Amino acid sequence: MFELPECITLVRQMNESLAGKTIARGSLGNSPHKFVWYNRSHEEFERLTRGKKVGEARARGRWIFIPLDPGYVLVLGECGGRMLLHASEATVPKKYHLRLTFNDGTLFTATTQMWGAMELYEAGMEQERLYVKEMRPTPVDSEFTCAYFTALIDSLLEGEKRSVKSLLTQDQIVPGLGNAIAQDILFRAGLHPRHPLEALSQAARQRLYDAIGETVCAAIAAGGRYDEYDLYGQPGGYVRLMDSRLVGQPCPVCETPIEKMQYLGGVCVFCPRCQQQ
Repeated sequence: MFELPECITLVRQMNESLAGKTIARGSLGNSPHKFVWYNRSHEEFERLTRGKKVGEARARGRWIFIPLDPGYVLVLGECGGRMLLHASEATVPKKYHLRLTFNDGTLFTATTQMWGAMELYEAGMEQERLYVKEMRPTPVDSEFTCAYFTALIDSLLEGEKRSVKSLLTQDQIVPGLGNAIAQDILFRAGLHPRHPLEALSQAARQRLYDAIGETVCAAIAAGGRYDEYDLYGQPGGYVRLMDSRLVGQPCPVCETPIEKMQYLGGVCVFCPRCQQQ
């Protein structure tokens, strides 16, 4: 699943290599997938994208917005899998969930392994989409300050009990994060995934805030995680500090064997000494 660093990497590359191209033909998937969400029929998507020019894409959280000028925006949200630029038809995968063929003979395909939105909106209407409308600030937004983060935690304390992992991975409270990158954030902050939100001291809140920024920036600088791929089919360079491949290996800080557990719908990898509950 693409998280914020991968979305930012893809958008940067789209603006390098797709912006300004004109669409000869747009096609929705040739492989049915009940967890890929479309809002147009095949015929409608082809008709509305024909002749459109790709504008400057942007990322917000785990969503990518690609203007198709004039008048439309292609939305790719909560996706995993591959988004690829192809020099020719020869490298297009047999199965895909979205395809754009450009006038210069190059192509773009999106194929998801899990789920995702691949939707076309009239410009401006994409902001009304569920999960986009009223999205909270992301870790790369200027509004995502420590004061904002502390106030966000305070507001959550008035509702159901949460852990720090829940804060980072559930309900897009912090948009753009997921289970994979959250494990490194918690390791850097010295917090166990089950640590109760209400038990966070001000110092721990500051460590967690700093760890979010440090981890996200490191992953963006490396072009995303090593097990996700960019627009050109190359893996990212960010290798997680807490990775399932490292279970049983010594912690990079204290050399205690790294452990894993199932929690909140996914595997948590952590150091039992650096991240005591």
